[in-house]
Amino acid sequence: MLRITLPVGRELADGDPDGGPGRDGSGTAEPRSDFLAAEEPLGIRVDGTALTLTMRTPGDDLELAAGFLVSEAIVHSPADIAGIKLCDGTSCGHGDHHGMGNIADVTLAPGVTAAPGARRNFMTTSACGVCGKASIEDICILPDRALATDPARFAPTVLALLPDRLRDAQRVFSRTGGLHAAGLFTGDGELIIVREDVGRHNAVDKVVGWALLNDRLPLAGCILLVSGRASFELVQKAVLAGIPLLAAVSAPSSLAVDLAEEAGLTLVGFLRGPSMNVYTGAHRLSA
Repeated sequence: MLRITLPVGRELADGDPDGGPGRDGSGTAEPRSDFLAAEEPLGIRVDGTALTLTMRTPGDDLELAAGFLVSEAIVHSPADIAGIKLCDGTSCGHGDHHGMGNIADVTLAPGVTAAPGARRNFMTTSACGVCGKASIEDICILPDRALATDPARFAPTVLALLPDRLRDAQRVFSRTGGLHAAGLFTGDGELIIVREDVGRHNAVDKVVGWALLNDRLPLAGCILLVSGRASFELVQKAVLAGIPLLAAVSAPSSLAVDLAEEAGLTLVGFLRGPSMNVYTGAHRLSA
């Protein structure tokens, strides 16, 4: 990596002969090493059939696969999964992948099936969690049990503390500056678990997958905080995991607000310091 530092307090015009770094004290350029966030593909197979291929940060891959299946409404409890493992690249019998650990192989319990609409038609990027869906109907999934029945209440003073707590727990972000995070908190603001990934949706899937594999779904009374914006897909993942409050440090989308309203989710955006915007479910916040 080449680190370039421009001078402070001087505007450099196009074509300025002194505008290059290192000329007459106008700036510096020096090579240095840097930490980068890893991004690699992960295939998810269900009962021997390829379901999706996603770009993710390696680590917690079984949680990612399990959480993805929750977000697709394929599984609802640990009992729905008969087995889940990472292919070792040698004894798995799959001839269409290279290297170790880049396919999560899931076997569903008898009677549990993946609907045809769950299969993605092309790769899911780290920026898009619904890419490859074939229809609008396949995208929008709501749980059988409405979140409106969750009696949890949350204090805005507690919510205001969470972004700093999430940032303090982001080990990889502190070195690379290149990862999103999802943090699960109790109603009192205690951090339960945090996961990082180049994709927001992957970070949430890892959190939800952790909860599934540890038999903690639904996550009633919990708070999910995400870095960045609150998109439609993140709202849906929170709803299907039974989380009553989703907070983001940036803005929600219009479709995210619509789905949150329909599902009974409390949606908070622009959670920064002592201020926040409550878009839906304001009845859950107590002064």
